[in-house]
Amino acid sequence: MKVLGFESVSKTYSIYSSPGERLRELASFRKATRHQDFWALRDVSFAVERGEVFCVIGENGAGKSTLLQLVAGILQPSAGTVTTAGRVSALLELGAGFDTEFTGRDNVYLNGAIAGFSTREIDAKFAQIQDFAELGEFMNRPLKTYSSGMVVRLAFAVAIHTDPEILLVDEALAVGDVYFKQKCMRKVHELRSRGITILFVSHALSDVSAIGDRTLWLDRGRVRELGDTETVVERYLQAMARKDAAYLESRRSLDHAEAPPLSPVPVDHLPNVDHRSGDGRARVTGIALLDETGEPVAQLQPSARLVVRIAVRAHAPVGRPIVGFMLRNHLGIDFAGTDSLRENMSLPELRAGDILAVDFHMDLPELYPAVFSFSPAVADGVFEPSAMCDWIDNAITVQMASGAEQVYGYTRVPCRIELNTKLSGPASTLEANP
Repeated sequence: MKVLGFESVSKTYSIYSSPGERLRELASFRKATRHQDFWALRDVSFAVERGEVFCVIGENGAGKSTLLQLVAGILQPSAGTVTTAGRVSALLELGAGFDTEFTGRDNVYLNGAIAGFSTREIDAKFAQIQDFAELGEFMNRPLKTYSSGMVVRLAFAVAIHTDPEILLVDEALAVGDVYFKQKCMRKVHELRSRGITILFVSHALSDVSAIGDRTLWLDRGRVRELGDTETVVERYLQAMARKDAAYLESRRSLDHAEAPPLSPVPVDHLPNVDHRSGDGRARVTGIALLDETGEPVAQLQPSARLVVRIAVRAHAPVGRPIVGFMLRNHLGIDFAGTDSLRENMSLPELRAGDILAVDFHMDLPELYPAVFSFSPAVADGVFEPSAMCDWIDNAITVQMASGAEQVYGYTRVPCRIELNTKLSGPASTLEANP
């Protein structure tokens, strides 16, 4: 039995270059058009059966949230028909329909009233909502003291206990903790077994694959694919992989076009040799540290771009040359390292007398101010394990300059922070997030 249907549904918005253009269009006697039409959805058709978990996927801006808002009745279509059969409960935007000044308890009654329940009916459901949300004493505190995960707990608990026949879920579970997310997913399976229809929008394709019966793939407001979940998700992932590969290729082309070419002349100087080892079929002849313009670097700068150029000469055939280096700190500890094989760079075969220079382009992290050394090497990767041709300990040493901010420990790791919860009151009354 069909409980939800879209028949040639489109949704368009009028985009104005400025508020004044909107007024000019309204005041125009000739009704001159001063806007552009943006089609959030265009000619979308599908039907959902009772008890089905119907998933919607797509990139940001594809029209997924607009589709759910049309089902919820928040928006009206510009063209076409949307039909629903049964009570719709929506878990759309985080905290939508909640008042942050109200307590969790007050918001339960507010949302219940919006859904058409009397106070007596909400009284009968309140204990179940409270038990599922597991908010403890926070149920009696204002929503503005909640973390985003706690808001999701309350919103989901309210949505599933308002006796929905169609449940709409839009990315809300993405901010929940693992325990509660698993609890919600179990509830989704339970609701499906009871014949409740679920419209599920998510970027978490693992969740879509786990619960979806059918999946709709939206692409710029249009239906790209509609079918069984496994097939649609696989094709979506393939398309995203192709798009990502094309983007990376375009960025590489742009970077090469914008960056000035470095001098191809190989370096022929080894500032220092603490120890040398290898079979000698190829030898490191030079190493240099350069900036982006090819000028020698006398001091490392935090967060700067660095080019490590290593030159080698073959004294015998080397079938699969691998060039690399090890970065050591002032204590002689191997701090970081890489090589052409690890970076997926295939170097040409070398014959006796051939010279090869390899540039390693690095974005230096913010390291503590100390002395660092580079130990270059060349190996032959034909054999397993690869045969070391030449290794030079600490061929070049350079000082890392002090940055604008102090580095604690060895390096500063890029980090994003956000305020999770702020509670007012004596320290003894503060409680951790449930």
